[in-house]
Amino acid sequence: MTTAASSDSARISPTAHYTGYTWLAHGLSHPAFATPTGQFLYRALSPANRLLRAAGKPTLDGLLLARHQVIDGLLRDAIERGEIGQVVEVACGLSPRGWRFAQEFGDRITYVEADLPGMAAKKRAILPKAGAGGPHHRVVEIDATADRGPASIAAIAATLDPTRGTAIVTEGLLNYFDPASVATIWSRFARALATFPRGLYLSDLHLGESAGPIERSFAGVLGVFVRGRIHFHFHDARAAQRALSLAGFAHAELLDPSKSELPDLDRTSARMVRIVRATT
Repeated sequence: MTTAASSDSARISPTAHYTGYTWLAHGLSHPAFATPTGQFLYRALSPANRLLRAAGKPTLDGLLLARHQVIDGLLRDAIERGEIGQVVEVACGLSPRGWRFAQEFGDRITYVEADLPGMAAKKRAILPKAGAGGPHHRVVEIDATADRGPASIAAIAATLDPTRGTAIVTEGLLNYFDPASVATIWSRFARALATFPRGLYLSDLHLGESAGPIERSFAGVLGVFVRGRIHFHFHDARAAQRALSLAGFAHAELLDPSKSELPDLDRTSARMVRIVRATT
């Protein structure tokens, strides 16, 4: 998970390492996606996560796993229904989602992982070690803040099959942008998805109404960890839905992961985030 702006890449990199190891620690990834830095950070924060969990408080792991697995489920359902045949994961970082979905669906889908040049190069080097990559699973460079040019979402979308339903996934990207920037990014995504028969956008999002003192304190600690501010976007789901509609999405809803039927879900941590499901 990295930001789409090169000036932010350094401060986000610890999160990419940490999340990469979190997926491995919970059986969702391949060892090739884990790094020594990620292992160090994960082990350093494990005692705190255990204490918080024992006290019934939200944990970083619980939040990360909730949003990751709920997004997985929504994307998998759309593919299995035949609505989606192409996926672009923006700010993919060390996420193993592309690897898992390419294994699960093979040539039924085209999976494009996109990130800043440094992370994209790292991901290209990792995929062969995990037995992944190929004509239906590739890595490209992206700048989600660009309206045009080879690294824009519009240019990436233009390389895909215009007859197949397409999804854009962002996980952990929006937290580091203010609401105005998020609205602009959503507009770019909506325009790109509108060129396909079906367009689906999936993302995590933090809302002001779900941010009590505990949640804001937790976000403050997380902000120190990633060396940047964590934004609570929009006051409530209605405000976020309105912004998504103005951006060009025909339908949008915000889902509460804590209400998911996923087994072993940390519902205390899951309540801290919402999952966006928007369509064009």
